[in-house]
Amino acid sequence: MSKKHGGGGHHGGSWKVAYADFVTAMMALFLCLWLTAQDTKIKDAVERAFRNPFSAVNKESTGIIPNQNKDATSSSSSSQKGNFNSSSAAEMEMLRHITDDLSKLLADVDDAQNSIKMELTPDGLRINVFDRSHKPIFDQDTDTFTPYGAWVFSTLAWEIARYETFKIELEGHTDASLKTGRESRGKWELSSDRANAARRKLIESGVLSSQVFQVSGFADTQPMKGTQPSDEANRRVTVLLRHSDPRMPDRSDQASDQASNANQP
Repeated sequence: MSKKHGGGGHHGGSWKVAYADFVTAMMALFLCLWLTAQDTKIKDAVERAFRNPFSAVNKESTGIIPNQNKDATSSSSSSQKGNFNSSSAAEMEMLRHITDDLSKLLADVDDAQNSIKMELTPDGLRINVFDRSHKPIFDQDTDTFTPYGAWVFSTLAWEIARYETFKIELEGHTDASLKTGRESRGKWELSSDRANAARRKLIESGVLSSQVFQVSGFADTQPMKGTQPSDEANRRVTVLLRHSDPRMPDRSDQASDQASNANQP
């Protein structure tokens, strides 16, 4: 006859194993549900991270099997669209974070949302800072910041400085009705000087000088879409956070400074 064991102390831990399996299964289920709720770019980034966690994001393939015939599937007419679709999902997510964080910061300041317009584009995040008459960014006809303008660009710098991977392009624009009263300081000079003043303020507030890729002045040649050339909405400084592009050449700090100083009068 078999000997029966008395008491239940010898097998009392088996329920712990079953419970651990149950918890693991539930965690896996919740993770799957979370992943299915994300957009395609996040899913691609997660897939690439698990496939090769120690390499940079692969911009040449968005699937499990690398595309070995890139030339056959690309064309010059769709190159711009292709660049946008192949951009790093992680960078796009960072740009969304910047947009959300800045929106929250500006929501608590009166009329700030009318002074700043943010737009995600195929090139990156475009931030337009408007020099409106009722809320000026600069002292009239100068490149000197008002206290409000200094606060705006310091706030932008505080957020941008957290993400060092983006290249920064700065553009100065004026409206067609601007009259500086000085022939030696026209619209071209003023728009260039204001873009350069924005560069200095960003760097002063924590942005790396190596991030600044280009500083330009466009006078009144590029009015905002849907506005008249004389509209004050065209008085603005545009900050473009450009996501990585392998075709974009790297520039040293010295080269960036030379490009910026070239716009000085």
